[in-house]
Amino acid sequence: MDIAVTLARLQFAITTVYHFFFVPLTLGLSILVALMETFYVRTGNDVYRRMTRFWGKLFVINFATGVVTGIVQEFQFGMNWSEYSRYVGDIFGAPLAIEALLAFFLESTFLGVWIFGWNKLSKKVHLAAIWLVAISSNLSALWILIANSFMQQPVGYMIENGRARLTDFAAVVFNPNIFYQFPHVLTAGLVTASFLMLGISAYHLLRKNEEDLFRRSFKIAAVTGVVFSVLLGGIGHAQGQHMLKTQPMKMAAAEALWETEDPASFSLFAVIDEKNQVNPVALRIPAMLSLLSYNRLDGAVKGLSNLQAEYEALYGPGNYIPPVTIPFWAFRVMVGVGTLMGVLALYALFMAMFKNKLTDKLAWVMKFMPWVVILPYIGNSAGWIMTEVGRYPWVVYGLVRLEDGVSPTVSVGMLWTSLIGYVLIYGLLMVATIYLLRKYALAGPAATDVHAEADADAQPALAR
Repeated sequence: MDIAVTLARLQFAITTVYHFFFVPLTLGLSILVALMETFYVRTGNDVYRRMTRFWGKLFVINFATGVVTGIVQEFQFGMNWSEYSRYVGDIFGAPLAIEALLAFFLESTFLGVWIFGWNKLSKKVHLAAIWLVAISSNLSALWILIANSFMQQPVGYMIENGRARLTDFAAVVFNPNIFYQFPHVLTAGLVTASFLMLGISAYHLLRKNEEDLFRRSFKIAAVTGVVFSVLLGGIGHAQGQHMLKTQPMKMAAAEALWETEDPASFSLFAVIDEKNQVNPVALRIPAMLSLLSYNRLDGAVKGLSNLQAEYEALYGPGNYIPPVTIPFWAFRVMVGVGTLMGVLALYALFMAMFKNKLTDKLAWVMKFMPWVVILPYIGNSAGWIMTEVGRYPWVVYGLVRLEDGVSPTVSVGMLWTSLIGYVLIYGLLMVATIYLLRKYALAGPAATDVHAEADADAQPALAR
């Protein structure tokens, strides 16, 4: 059973990381493409139309792969986690059903209208289509995160006949966790989109391709990157304080804090010995963790050993300490990458807004800007790994343990076979998607202009 649980967790983790490579870009780029088309409709400037078509092409490629990788996750609830689905399916299934029947159908329908509606619909109707895509894409994410928030902080239920039964749908929808989780994901999506735009725009500007178009794109991305990097950090800070109240074990694991401290120090670096529950080497800042947790220089943060004793008394015998090394370093990767992105976004904004001797001296940094597109993907993946691994040993925090949620009839051989199959298929999808994104990104707007001209030429024939 231990091997089955490990393989089921690994399979879901791999499919989730694959899927979440595409989700943030869908959320953020849909909004930015809608803004570009808004500029086009309001100003009539054809540059904005070409920008919309170019970045919209990349959005559509990314969206298609995101849909394919996301559908498999829902099947896994029935295949590998049937006991979890049986126990909390009445609650967890409701937001997922709403997401599929309302938000996903809406975004898919209007994305089709937007793709095929160029030169067929009026400008305002076509603009409305892409805004509906952007709104419904983010609504889709909201409903999925409502389901995930129940796993992080279960509310609105009662136990009846050995199952969790929904008693308060409003409590599930307005789960306190969602007010931190959704803004965090939304701002991460906008930062992801802005860095994709920064990297690709920098590539073309360095080669003096379509300078007016990519200078405008670079400026939009820089402003977006600065604003939402700051918001991302602030929301993440608030989410961490909420996590300390609702999942103190996750906070302690993220800090490799074995014993309760008051004031609590923040660890910059540590060598972690999980077996003996000590950190032989640690570089810590005194009182910093208390400051981050309570906005003051004092305040107790419970340690892993102390929480383990509390949880044993509350939930019964067992190991409630997560694999500390993973959330500890995932948290530092997430924060480190987020800080670096904030600095790079400020640099990009400075370069976009001003032209002076200082910008000329700093222009060499632009040579590295095409590579920044990878940063948000590293940060996003690290954030989700910390969030999910830090919840160990729970599927639903305090309610369903991992070993109680896994399917009892799925064999280790079946799990190995499906795991290898998923890795291979998703790997091929990832390669194909990156190839297409790279192909059209490097080709520039000229490639989408060819399609636009073909559409325009087809209109008279269609009319006849």
